[in-house]
Amino acid sequence: MKLKIETKHKSEMIDITKTVTEAVIKKGIKSGLVTVFVPHTTASIILFENIDPQLRRDFLEALGRIAPASQTYHHQGENAAAHIKSALCGARVVVPMENAKLQLGEWQGIFLCEFDGPRERTVIVQVING
Repeated sequence: MKLKIETKHKSEMIDITKTVTEAVIKKGIKSGLVTVFVPHTTASIILFENIDPQLRRDFLEALGRIAPASQTYHHQGENAAAHIKSALCGARVVVPMENAKLQLGEWQGIFLCEFDGPRERTVIVQVING
C-alpha cells in the first residue's frame, strides 16, 4: 500500500508510526513483518526516539554538520547534502507486528526524514503475513 505524506519544511522528521499502523490494520493484517520504504533519494525512513521533539532537532542539526548544505559539492543540483543525508539514514525499516501492534521499543517510532522539502512523499508499506 502507498501512503502520501506532505512535508512542510526543507528538513524535518515526521512520526508516521500511527499512520503506518492504521494502514496495516485497515488491510485486515494483524501479524507479520511490516516493511516501510521510501522510494526517494532525498528522504529516509528510520526508527527514532518518539518522546522528545528536541532530540529530532538535535539529530537534524548533527546531520547538517556531517553534510552541510553550504558545502561545495560536485553534484550539479543544489541538493547534494540531502542525497548524502538520505544515504546515511537509509530508505527502509522492518518491524514485527503481533496482534495488530507494532513491536517497537517503548520510545521508538517510525519517522519519515525529509531532507529536500517541502514535498509530497510516497511511503510504501508492505507486510509479510506471519
